[in-house]
Amino acid sequence: MSSGGHGGGGLPFLDKIDELFGAAHEQGIAVTAKPFILAGIMALIAFFFIAPLQTLANFGFLILTAPIWMPIILVRWAVYRFVEANRVEWLSKQEYVLLELKIPRDIKKSPMAMETVLTNLNVSQGESTWYKKYINGSVRPSWTFEIVSLGGTVHFYVRTRVSYRRPVESFFYAQYPGIEITEAIDYSLLVDPTHEPYGMWGCDYKKKKPDPIPIRTYAEYLDPGSPLPKPDETIDPLAQVIELLGSIGPKEQFWVQMNVRISGGEKYDRKKLDGKAYTWKDEAGELIEGIRAGAMRKQKKINQVSGALVEEEGFGPLTKGQQEDIYAIERNINKPAFDVGMRAIYLAPEDAFQGSMITFLINLWKPMSAEQGNGIGITRWLAIFNDYPWEDRSGHHKEHLKHQLVDAYRRRAYFHEPYKLGWMIMSSEELATIFHIPSASVTAPSMPRIQSSTSEAPSNLPTG
Repeated sequence: MSSGGHGGGGLPFLDKIDELFGAAHEQGIAVTAKPFILAGIMALIAFFFIAPLQTLANFGFLILTAPIWMPIILVRWAVYRFVEANRVEWLSKQEYVLLELKIPRDIKKSPMAMETVLTNLNVSQGESTWYKKYINGSVRPSWTFEIVSLGGTVHFYVRTRVSYRRPVESFFYAQYPGIEITEAIDYSLLVDPTHEPYGMWGCDYKKKKPDPIPIRTYAEYLDPGSPLPKPDETIDPLAQVIELLGSIGPKEQFWVQMNVRISGGEKYDRKKLDGKAYTWKDEAGELIEGIRAGAMRKQKKINQVSGALVEEEGFGPLTKGQQEDIYAIERNINKPAFDVGMRAIYLAPEDAFQGSMITFLINLWKPMSAEQGNGIGITRWLAIFNDYPWEDRSGHHKEHLKHQLVDAYRRRAYFHEPYKLGWMIMSSEELATIFHIPSASVTAPSMPRIQSSTSEAPSNLPTG
């Protein structure tokens, strides 16, 4: 795993090396670049003593051909850094605000209301031309949805650019008329879990199967016998998450963050199909073709010309399960698509740290997992360690990753440097399942509710 998920920093082949290191981590081996660099230097020195003339000849060849290979490497690196520098400068000028969503006691809205909010946020302003994107460094807007437990009290937050605050508030007010939205202090800056006396554990999340395959959404929890079920009588898949976050002690904290933007296809790394950018709909088409290919059967037929009995391959009837899989994929990709980067951190002073909470953090999204569909698993950061004694003897690697994880969380960084990480793609329905305003059916005492929204008196109210 790279230090910040840079994906090679624009240099050829380094992204593949980065993936190789990440795969090694999954096997319980803490791999860094330092041992390989030292090994390479030692190998060069050893080769020089074994064959000095050949070593000098090799270096001479590299110097002679430098005008050919060096521009290829340096120009690509320079362009990459130029674009990234412009982007960092542009992002540094953007102002952000953290808004807390205070939930009414009598709210009666299903997650479909949140899906409507997300549909309105599925916009891509800022990258309409190559000049804006690569010269100005502007990027399309992103939002961060957060579910946070501070000492057992659950809070819902939305982070947005200040310039988008008004439309974001209006979208929520339109779907949740009784909600109260207030500006909040960034809770992640109030403690530093990377230093004593705190202990912490955290990870990112990703889909276990290809993105077009949907997770178990709120629509599957509705009563099939009631076409219009009452929101306060339905099962809310988020209720279990809220109850878990509300169960922690007064010294503990549990942070959950979802970084969201409209999907633009960057995940597929400029892959093309028929001359056009490859999207998750193209990936869905390949998955559907694979399902159909599974229905291929060899059938014996009589050739009409020769009269001989021959074997031919043909499509057999799809099973009910295969039909449902195809329907689920097609239904999912026909919804607005979002890039989603999720992460979570559990922290507490060492005397209150509960190691068992790590297990529940890992299985946080289990209610949204389907045996035949998709699920959400953990990845990166501290999830790469499997507690083998040889992984990180000194503990320095874990401490380094802890600092980076907290920094990435505070920055709400996922789609750009210095923490450009591999995100997943979700439909508006999937995203509304994992983040929405709970209805009155969720009665968790740890989630404070307000009686009604408050507002100032109209300016034209007559007096006297």
